[in-house]
Amino acid sequence: MIFSVITIFPEMFDVLRRYGIVGRAQNNNLFQLDAINPRDYTTDNYHRIDDKSFGGGPGMVMMIEPLEKALENAKLSHAKQGINHSKVIYLSPQGQKITQSLVNQLALEQGLIMICGRYEGVDERFIERNVDLELSVGDFVVSGGELPAQLLIDAIARQMPGALNTSESALNDSFMDGLLDYPHYTQPRDYNGNSVPEVLLSGNHSLIKKWRLQQSLWRTYQRRPDLLENREFTKEESRLLQEILEKGK
Repeated sequence: MIFSVITIFPEMFDVLRRYGIVGRAQNNNLFQLDAINPRDYTTDNYHRIDDKSFGGGPGMVMMIEPLEKALENAKLSHAKQGINHSKVIYLSPQGQKITQSLVNQLALEQGLIMICGRYEGVDERFIERNVDLELSVGDFVVSGGELPAQLLIDAIARQMPGALNTSESALNDSFMDGLLDYPHYTQPRDYNGNSVPEVLLSGNHSLIKKWRLQQSLWRTYQRRPDLLENREFTKEESRLLQEILEKGK
């Protein structure tokens, strides 16, 4: 997998390369991350990448030419490594919301090119001419696309074989099976009178598995009922959810 990020703040992506699961994945050559600055593709002395919006209004708009030149460079770099089509993603609050299902699909790609907008956004003609997917991390606005791009890269990288200590960790994440994750506990068994559920200490793996599924169903029902609206429940899921609904916890 090759990630190319077009950003006026390439230094922001140094953190991903150095720390945590994503940093370890890059050190193990599971992916390549390139940050490309569109200022390097300007022709004026001031390296301007933005200008005032036609029609007036506050703020500046990123210009099309430096972005397209940076994009051409990214595509050429991918092609040299055997990737002839890489999806172009524009991170924008107006885009489709990123879901785990979409992350799983993107993790199958060989190359992704992410455009990080700033100011009032980018020239609409750039989006129309070049962008395959416009994606959002939620219904709120941040100062640029860099943080959303980092979130997306992190989410994809942890799906790569070898990124986590055990592949099962990713499979058990929230949303992977359409449910929120079950609660977790560790030492000490008792903390100020608050004890770990007895079932987790039983050693009965079948019972523990059922308890965890039931807790996932209950937690999803309480916190994200929208995730259950179109779910095709198994007989066991229906029974476990009904059982805990009758108990009320």
